[in-house]
Amino acid sequence: MKYKMTVLLACALLLSNGWARAADKNGDVLPRRFSDAMTWNLQNRVEDITITKVAVPSDSASRPKAAEKGKAPSLPDQVSQGSAARNVTEKGVLENQVFGSTGNDENALRITGASVTLKNVEIMKEEGTSSSTENGDFYGMNAALLATGGARVTVEDSAVHSAALNGNGLFSYGKGTGIFAKNVTITTEGSHSGGLQTTGGALTEAENVTVSTAGNSSAAIRSDRGGTVLVKGGTFRTEGYGSPAVYSTARISIEGADLSASRSEGAVIEGKNSIALKNCRMEGNMADTRVMGGETIKEENVHTVMIYQSMSGDAEEGTSAFSMEGGSLLSHKGDVFYVTNTDCTIQLDNVKIQNEDPEGALLRISGNSGSRGWGKAGANGGRARFIVQNQQMEGNILVDSISRLSMTLGKNSRWDGALLQETNDQGHDKDAGADLTIEKGATWNMTADSTVHTLRNEGKIVTNGHTLTVLKK
Repeated sequence: MKYKMTVLLACALLLSNGWARAADKNGDVLPRRFSDAMTWNLQNRVEDITITKVAVPSDSASRPKAAEKGKAPSLPDQVSQGSAARNVTEKGVLENQVFGSTGNDENALRITGASVTLKNVEIMKEEGTSSSTENGDFYGMNAALLATGGARVTVEDSAVHSAALNGNGLFSYGKGTGIFAKNVTITTEGSHSGGLQTTGGALTEAENVTVSTAGNSSAAIRSDRGGTVLVKGGTFRTEGYGSPAVYSTARISIEGADLSASRSEGAVIEGKNSIALKNCRMEGNMADTRVMGGETIKEENVHTVMIYQSMSGDAEEGTSAFSMEGGSLLSHKGDVFYVTNTDCTIQLDNVKIQNEDPEGALLRISGNSGSRGWGKAGANGGRARFIVQNQQMEGNILVDSISRLSMTLGKNSRWDGALLQETNDQGHDKDAGADLTIEKGATWNMTADSTVHTLRNEGKIVTNGHTLTVLKK
């Protein structure tokens, strides 16, 4: 449903400096950061300005409920996407244009249900706040570009910039919708402003895309409530707190990319979703505190890759999957991998792993305090299958008394470290512990006394004088 808004956009040429500025409906002028080279072909027309509300079947709650195990989360009664300075609904090619927005809850450019190609364009969301973080995160309100309603949007040789709260760069929403980006540069400054955002079962494909985000909760590659993301090449960097290079509540595959976060995890998977990396460089440098709402909180754990279930209803419960083939993984602080309140599979093949924190574990599988809703304390441990081959690793693996590990040290692999059992003061699970398989051609070089529940050894164990306890022969 569309509602016309009467908006007058006027352009005045300022001869003193030779560039034009466009007035918005309140008499303000669009900022100088819009390209001087494009001579202000803003393409913002009264007939294109819309407010879109899409009705979807769901329960009557105004906020999503936590999903039942194995079921998708429920959605609110309405998808509210706000307005658009330009809404394209017909197939076509748009070249050498600038699309701008300074309005609240407003996209600079929206493509609804059409196949559109954008070439050599600038999409600039310079101002305008978001009235709803939920609508901005889930449905694309206030994003620079929003593809929705089954649109298929190709963006090539272009630039996207956002300085607004909830000002995601390229936002792909809904089943049947797809964004295909190539040779695109995306920068965002506000919080809750990802670079590539994919939600509601949509598709995003990106090749040779550069993303830089500065705000908190602004992952470079971001998703919510399902979808598919395919990335080839490119550079993805974040500066904010709670802003991983990759945050997955979708199926995300990345090849040949440079992924780094200066104050956050390198990657996070929530629920029954996945991240698959091939020949990528990933770097994480998570801070141990950050601002959340009006408070400064201490993080539950510090790590570079986190796999968990938040219980918010934004991701199905089930088995998460993280895989990495080739490339490198640099962890500046804390543990390399942290698993809590979920089941998961972690697979590594010939990855160069470097942990610069001597106190950090290679892998920690444990419960959490429950203070942030990640399950109930004493019953929110993790269960992980850790499978490696052609892999050199250093560091301890820790499993607490409400968690379970099944580990396979595969061919051509060497692990220098200890397998440690930790007590969770909130509970104990009779199935907790670690099952270890060492395949032919693999070596475990023990660095401390270790305990496993079961052991199948076809390779080599070097105890170095330490004791290995096998609980079940």
